[in-house]
Amino acid sequence: MDLGLKGKVAVVAGASKGMGRAIARGLAAEGAAVALLARDRATLERAASDIAEATGSSTLAVPTDVTRRDQIERAIAATVERFGRLDILVTNGGGPPPGTFETATDEQWQAAFELNLLSTVRMIRAALPHLARSGAGRIVNVQSTSIKQPIPGLMLSNGIRPGVQGLARTLAEEIARKGITINTVCPGRIKTDRFESLLANRMKAWGVSREEALRREEETIPMGYAGEPEDVAHVVVFLCSEKARYVTGQSIAVDGGITRGSY
Repeated sequence: MDLGLKGKVAVVAGASKGMGRAIARGLAAEGAAVALLARDRATLERAASDIAEATGSSTLAVPTDVTRRDQIERAIAATVERFGRLDILVTNGGGPPPGTFETATDEQWQAAFELNLLSTVRMIRAALPHLARSGAGRIVNVQSTSIKQPIPGLMLSNGIRPGVQGLARTLAEEIARKGITINTVCPGRIKTDRFESLLANRMKAWGVSREEALRREEETIPMGYAGEPEDVAHVVVFLCSEKARYVTGQSIAVDGGITRGSY
C-alpha cells in the first residue's frame, strides 16, 4: 500500500532510540524526509545516519531539549530551512519517574508538566503555521495508556498525560478546516529503556529476577507479550499518511489489549 508519504517532511521528537527512532525510520522508509530531535547529540546523529543509510531518505539530526521553547523553535526552523516545508509532527518524549502521590514533590510535578504537556503545546505551536501551509498536516502525540486507564505507581504520568489528549481533542476541531489532523497514540508495555526502568522497579518491589518480573508483566497482557517499538511505529506512520485523512481527535492504544477503558 502506498501511504502517500513520498516527498513529505516530518519532525520526530525523542527520535534517538526506542519508539521515536522506530517512528523516524518508518516514516523514512515510506519516502519522507525526517528531522530527528533528541538531547544526546552523538546518539541522535548515529540514529539519523543509520536511518538515512537504511532507507535512502534524507535525515537531519537536531539536538533538542523539548523542555526548552527556544530549542523547539530552533529545531522547527532548521527543519523548514533544510527541507523547505513541514507536513508531519510527531511529539514524543520520556516519561516522568514512578511514584505515589505522597512521594511526588512539587519539583517533580513541574518537571512532568514541562516534559509531557507543555513541550507538546510548544512543539505544536511552532509547527502549526507550516502544517497549515502543507494542506494535509499531521500531528501525532505519542503518550501512554495511562491517559485511558491509570497505571499503578505512575502518579505523575497518570496526572499529567491526560492533558495531552484534552489538548488534542479540542485542537482537532480548531484545525480540521486547515486540513490538519491530530491524534494520540497510547503505547502499553513496549520494550524500550523506559520499560526496562519500570521493570527494574517491579523487580525491586517484588524481590524477584528480571525474568520473573517480565513474566508477571506479560501475564497481564491479553496477547501474552510486550510489544516492540515497531508495533507503535506502524500505527503512527499510518496516522501520518494520506490514508488516515479522516481520522482526527482520536486516542489509539497499541497495547496488546491491556487497556480496558472505552475511551
